Amino acid sequence: MPRVKRGVRATKRRKRLLEHTKGFLWTRKSKYRQAKEATLHAWSFQFADRKKKKRTMRNLWTIKINAAVREHGLTYSKFINQLLKAEVVIDRKILANLAEHEPKVFEYILKSVQ
Repeated sequence: MPRVKRGVRATKRRKRLLEHTKGFLWTRKSKYRQAKEATLHAWSFQFADRKKKKRTMRNLWTIKINAAVREHGLTYSKFINQLLKAEVVIDRKILANLAEHEPKVFEYILKSVQ
């Protein structure tokens, strides 16, 4: 019975992890133990920041809508309340985009709601 030569799977596993650490600094890109630690941290930050991005984008939309609405003598909260009462179903992303790129269309929406 021939002897079992080990290392193919382990080498493949280590190599696969080291491919993920491309661009990391110092030994975090080349030494397995440091690379493993670095990737675990990087992936957890990556996951959290995908969630954080959604929060910050919604905050940005609110700021853009508020700035556009205040030019017409209204506040953000009153505008959103009027939208809800008028049953206009446009989300904040689209409203912010209209306020920034299509001010005439945004003004039309604003007047139709009032």
